[in-house]
Amino acid sequence: MFWPVATNAQKLNGQIDSLIKRVITDQQGPGGVFMVAQKGKVLYQKAFGKANIELGVDLAPEDVFQLGSMTKQFTAISVLLLEQQSKLKVSDSISKYIPDYPAGNKITIHHLLTHTSGIKDFTKMKSLAGIAQREMTPKMMVDFFKDEPVDFAPGERFEYNNSGYVLLGYLIELISGEQYADFIQHHIFDQLGMSHSYYASDRQIIKNRAYGYQKKENAYVNKTAINFSVPFASGSLMSTLADLLKWQNALIQNKLLNTAETNKAFSPYKLNNGTLFNYGYGWHLKVLEGLPVAAHGGSIFGFKSMGVYVPGKDIYVVGLTNCDCNSPTLLTENIARLAIMHLIKK
Repeated sequence: MFWPVATNAQKLNGQIDSLIKRVITDQQGPGGVFMVAQKGKVLYQKAFGKANIELGVDLAPEDVFQLGSMTKQFTAISVLLLEQQSKLKVSDSISKYIPDYPAGNKITIHHLLTHTSGIKDFTKMKSLAGIAQREMTPKMMVDFFKDEPVDFAPGERFEYNNSGYVLLGYLIELISGEQYADFIQHHIFDQLGMSHSYYASDRQIIKNRAYGYQKKENAYVNKTAINFSVPFASGSLMSTLADLLKWQNALIQNKLLNTAETNKAFSPYKLNNGTLFNYGYGWHLKVLEGLPVAAHGGSIFGFKSMGVYVPGKDIYVVGLTNCDCNSPTLLTENIARLAIMHLIKK
């Protein structure tokens, strides 16, 4: 009586392998790690390619990857943790905490969380190259972009924006009295037993760190260096498949936030004109195979990431790659599609 389920699982695993091998074609080059979990338990987990090309070390599912913009999930939940502690409201204007911010009385924390602030995205500024490898304080980062002309009035439209999340990291520091990295460590990583997750560092010795690569013409090169104080709360965390599963499980089990606060992260919001847009707080809200999903990717020199959660079937799919030549975005979504079609409710 168990054969159909076992056969279905084997078929799913084989199809996932085939999907991945179409994208990661060079097993001697950098690659990626992928996981499918349902109801909090791992159903599929494999590594492809090399963690270090120079040493010929294979990737393993336990390896630590830079997350890029998947960091935004942790920043958004940190803001909601502070709201739960009555230390802020997402409706607060940023001028309440940064009095000299230009037009800060019109920009709310909600605008920052939903990419509707209109603030100039610092990653699109030509002068970014001048600071990319410098040690920047959060205030220095905010000062770097705050006087730039805004792209639109707050709430007028949705436009993905890294500056907003840098500002949120700065607000977390101002309101909590803790450095952002310490806040994430104490209130999230330590609480959830995420012992292989970090605020990124090139100097710290990190066990099982995957090295990052880029592809130039037909050759791999070591990733371009960046000081992690620059992406800061918009993209500077590192983690593993197992720790990200702990994170996702904690969110749906309300281990960090109550239901009302959690729902804020996964609800769509409206622009000033009443138009609904598909972004919550730190997650894109999409539809796959007719089911609503919460998803977010990330990209930082040498690394790309993607996580997809399907509430209706309690499926979580993650892809982490150590070359920005191997994008897991569409691949992870396609794995999620396969999982939705194959995984029967138990």
